[in-house]
Amino acid sequence: MRKTEKLKKNYEFRFILTKGKYYSGKYIEAFAIKNNLKINKIGIAIGRKQAKAVKRNYYKRLIREAYRLNEDKIDVGNSIVFLVKKKVNVDEINFINIQNDLLLILQKIGQV
Repeated sequence: MRKTEKLKKNYEFRFILTKGKYYSGKYIEAFAIKNNLKINKIGIAIGRKQAKAVKRNYYKRLIREAYRLNEDKIDVGNSIVFLVKKKVNVDEINFINIQNDLLLILQKIGQV
């Protein structure tokens, strides 16, 4: 199992969102950039207008779990920010959809 750290600071998110390359799925989108470290760094965000706090945290847990299950397939040395798309109805999102989207995005990045 590989070590993955969380992105916590606002400037880390902002740097990846401005300089990173954009990848999109049906329900989630991602920005990725190389970090030249021996670890991956991930950040997960969902807009405040999309859902209340309980739902936002639930979707973050879904994305985190889908990432954890596929963590051993991913190469190290990347910083990735996952975002839930704004145009998506959050009631349609479930774990299978998130996992399929995450795998699709990681294939586009070239990690899986």
